[in-house]
Amino acid sequence: MTTHASSAPVPRVRRRPQWPVAAGLILLSLIPVIAGAARLTELTGGAAITAQNARFFASPVPVVTHILSVTTYSLLGAFQFLPALRGRRGWHRVAGRILAPAGLLAALSGLWMAVFYPLPPGDGPALLVLRLVFGSAMAASIVLGVVAVVRRDFVRHGAWMTRGYAIGVAAGTQALTGLPWMLLVGPPDEPTRAVLLGAAWVINLAVAEYVIHRRARRTVRTRRTVRLPAVVPEPAAVVVVEVAGSVPERRTFPAKRTVSGDVEAGRLDSRA
Repeated sequence: MTTHASSAPVPRVRRRPQWPVAAGLILLSLIPVIAGAARLTELTGGAAITAQNARFFASPVPVVTHILSVTTYSLLGAFQFLPALRGRRGWHRVAGRILAPAGLLAALSGLWMAVFYPLPPGDGPALLVLRLVFGSAMAASIVLGVVAVVRRDFVRHGAWMTRGYAIGVAAGTQALTGLPWMLLVGPPDEPTRAVLLGAAWVINLAVAEYVIHRRARRTVRTRRTVRLPAVVPEPAAVVVVEVAGSVPERRTFPAKRTVSGDVEAGRLDSRA
């Protein structure tokens, strides 16, 4: 009697595509990036000085620093949300060493402009306070993220950097919250403009907190899966029975594992 055992193939697990998240963040970032490029062209091309841009011509260094740092921070930061790249330590470290200074420059230059630039038409004290609050929160989030990674607390590092990035790319969301009002109602007054821009910061932070908590639940679930022994169903064994003087017969029996871990089909009685 001769037996041959074969196990069934393991089905492949389909993974969700990773690029849509990064692509969406890049598209959202393109709104302030294009606006910043237009501002740089205006400053370097000798455009006419108006009430909207006079403060930039009077002191161009802060706004140029802000535009360049925000462009780097928003576009490069989008790729940090790709798990395939985030899992590579080389990429993540190099990108992080660029993103942290760029994010701090973006936040600090924004705070400088909010404090020292004269308020343009349409802005008011309420919007100034919001810019100071969220600009300070962005800088604090990046600093706390750097402190966390120095302490090798990667969970808190990811959470704080996610919050900082959400605040940094809120300019794109502000265009989305303000455009419908402009089209349906017209130019907003000072209180309405403050509410629309503030809503964009709140929306981005709410999305960031959702991502952080979802990531934390996934991490806890992964740790539980690693700690607890997984129960894997044993594959069925295909047994070919050859009895002297008869045609070989093919039977299927549930397989069992021996102490060494090999699959062994149940023994057959030749008298059966």
